[in-house]
Amino acid sequence: MTYAEYLANTPSPCDKTYRWAASFDSTTQRNTPEKLENTAMDAYYDHLHKKHLPQRKDQSTVFTGIVQGKATLRKAVRREGLYTYDFEFPTDQSSTETGASVAINGTCLTAVRIDGAYIAFDLMTETLRLTNLGDLNEGDEVNFEHAARIGDEIGGHLMSGHIHDVAVLTHIERTENNVALDFQLPPELRKYVFDKGFIGVNGASLTVGSVSKDGFRVNLIPETLRVTTFSALQPGDKVNIEVDPQTQTLVDSLERMLPRYLENLTPGA
Repeated sequence: MTYAEYLANTPSPCDKTYRWAASFDSTTQRNTPEKLENTAMDAYYDHLHKKHLPQRKDQSTVFTGIVQGKATLRKAVRREGLYTYDFEFPTDQSSTETGASVAINGTCLTAVRIDGAYIAFDLMTETLRLTNLGDLNEGDEVNFEHAARIGDEIGGHLMSGHIHDVAVLTHIERTENNVALDFQLPPELRKYVFDKGFIGVNGASLTVGSVSKDGFRVNLIPETLRVTTFSALQPGDKVNIEVDPQTQTLVDSLERMLPRYLENLTPGA
């Protein structure tokens, strides 16, 4: 089923809302179901209802937000406008091809060299500006996830690996069986974060536990703490943030549409 067919047949209020919003959003070329057909929305709704990636040959690189483990930065070569990082992974990476996409702390990077358990990546200026990767030192650990393959189960939510900005850890609350982390978000990202919504934090798909005036809280179970680097975080540390793209599209679309819609309202209508 194509996305256009999906939209035409779905009874979901959420989908109908998105269709309504998209029909007005000509700026992003999402104003008709046909223009949406070959976008990540196809994969997204397949994820919601089938929990598997669609069987498409032209599938773009996506990640599931389920961190596969921790890699260690072993060598950092810093040149003007270009860093090269060599990471040691916990297992042999020979099956990874040069040019493959790997999320490092949620940032989609391209493998430029593979040698046993080591993979090297180049980081451009924009990547260093938007993420926390420029702050890494040799010996630091990062979360990693290889790009999802066709047919893989999605345990988190679809993520692109395109980081929007960093958030700052402000508070840690530890209880017997879990840990709560409070983060301060840049003002421009706060409108995209909702209670019980999805958010990508250092590559991990997490559920927003609560929202505050300047940020959000997430609650982590022991398994998440074991697999990821979150247990090593301290107040003041920066984490990479990827907001849910569908939420971002809805919010931006409604912000553009509502003024126009309200202008057309007549008193008493």
